[in-house]
Amino acid sequence: MAINISNREADALIRRFAKIAGVTLTEAVVIAMREAIERRRQRETPRQTAARLRAEFGVELTDRARRPLPRSVFDELSE
Repeated sequence: MAINISNREADALIRRFAKIAGVTLTEAVVIAMREAIERRRQRETPRQTAARLRAEFGVELTDRARRPLPRSVFDELSE
């Protein structure tokens, strides 16, 4: 299957990457996409980030904090 890169910046970046890595354009795309996917998989989820920050700053998640705010709070904020 073919891929057509019609964006000048994308073309320049992939050519630059291929030159640095010493690979073909196709191999450069494959490497770049594998690395990008792996980086995203290793990122924290929002829940993990919140847990890390709570631990870092000594914040406890109480039962009250676990309950959703009533709609009236959001309505008041958006007025």
